[in-house]
Amino acid sequence: MKSADGPELLTTSEMGQADRLAVSLGVASLALMENAGRAVADVAVTMLAPGGRVLVLCGPGNNGGDGFVAARLLRGRGYDVSVACPVEIAQIKGDAAAMAARWDGPMLASVDANAPAFALVVDALFGAGLDRPLTGVFAETIASLRRLADRGSKVLAVDVPSGLDGNSGAALGGAVVGADCTVTFFRRKPGHLLMPGRGLCGEVIVADIGIPADALTTIAPKTFANSLALWGDRLPS
Repeated sequence: MKSADGPELLTTSEMGQADRLAVSLGVASLALMENAGRAVADVAVTMLAPGGRVLVLCGPGNNGGDGFVAARLLRGRGYDVSVACPVEIAQIKGDAAAMAARWDGPMLASVDANAPAFALVVDALFGAGLDRPLTGVFAETIASLRRLADRGSKVLAVDVPSGLDGNSGAALGGAVVGADCTVTFFRRKPGHLLMPGRGLCGEVIVADIGIPADALTTIAPKTFANSLALWGDRLPS
């Protein structure tokens, strides 16, 4: 997995622009999702012992599509993988629906927090663009995930832990759980560095999913991770 880390921090709207620019430059949107899911699977393998049980929580949007890809690839590598999707498959649209259709493994309608513990839970419910607290079945799913984490399951978040605002790092209500590791794509978001997001994300890994670096020239981000390289040359000698 290639890293795409850099000092630039992209807001959720800027990240959406990066995705659209990639597609306009000839990168298929399904290829971006496949690459994202592969990056998640690659990191998951480093957190698992051989044969470890994996639960992938998939939401109805593109974050869930990344999760379906990761689940399929992990199952192909010999892991015992189940998917839990709190919505009907028919409610999933676009690229995520295409990836859901490629999943032919176990599908759970809900998460049983009292079942034998999973070695790893992949949180692919919602990404950095979420702008409202999770309620209903999604809040219940996060509550079950929290209980699994309390029982020893490691948590790998896709983009950000579900329920976290990617722009501010704020927890949107009480339905959010801390991750051991978070895989995000192209560039970090401000919420990865601002508390409480910084603590909830765990280790943050930035994956290259095929978005051309030239997209940054068009986006012209104005927010950067603080480092000596940004301002060191302005210090008096």
